[in-house]
This record gives sequence, C-alpha cells and structure tokens, in this order.
Amino acid sequence: MTHTIAIFDSRDVIRARQVGYDVAASLGFDSMDQTRIATAISEIARNVVQHAKSSGVVSIDEVSTNGRRGMTVSVVDKGRGIADVGTALQRGPPTSVLNLGAGLAGSRRLMDELQVESELGAGTKVTMVKWLRCNHDDDAAV
Repeated sequence: MTHTIAIFDSRDVIRARQVGYDVAASLGFDSMDQTRIATAISEIARNVVQHAKSSGVVSIDEVSTNGRRGMTVSVVDKGRGIADVGTALQRGPPTSVLNLGAGLAGSRRLMDELQVESELGAGTKVTMVKWLRCNHDDDAAV
C-alpha cells in the first residue's frame, strides 16, 4: 500500500515524517532505523517547503527485490530545481537555515540508497530506499 502525503507547509512535513516512522515500524525496522527514515523524510520534505518554494508529494511504500525487503520514499516537487546535484549531495552540516543540500547530504547518510533527478525550472525528484537488516548483520557490525 502506497502512502501519499501532499506537502504544502511545515505541518505536512511533520505528518510525512510520522507516516514514515509508522510505516517503518509496521515493516519491522528497529527503532534506530525508524528514526533514521523519519529524519530523512523530514529533511527532504522540508527542502520542498524551504528551497523549492512550491508544493510537493511524498510517497512511501514497501519494496521487495531479490529476497530483500525494505521501504522506498520518493519526494517530488515542481520547484526551482537544483543547479548542481553533485555539489548539493557533497555538502556537510548546514551553516545556515538556507543551506541548500544539507538535507540531501544528511539523508544520503541516513538511508541505504538515495537518487536525485532535478531539472532547473522544472523541479526535483528524490528517491530513497532503506533495507531491513538481518539480525546477524547487526551482530557483525559490533
């Protein structure tokens, strides 16, 4: 089942974050990954409100491929677009509220996959994926 949230303002960002958190929990993600997913959704949805200066749509769904399960999130807007996606993905922690790309770089670190398609004057689509981890993978990381 796809969950779709229209993004117009900060209240919608909060709602998208909560839906992402709830879907992650229902799919069996641990609490740390639930928080990572919700934070990534919040960062990208907030970019729609702050930087795109337009409305957008967040779509959240379960994904299953090659025996792996997880969730996919796409955020689409019809805003200004990003002139240099590579630079936006490389940026570190924000130095100001208006630092375009801070949300992208942070979300890239929180999720397993992140892809950005953007066209100046036409908008941006960010697609993120988080995969469920097997318990033995957690043990190996310790």
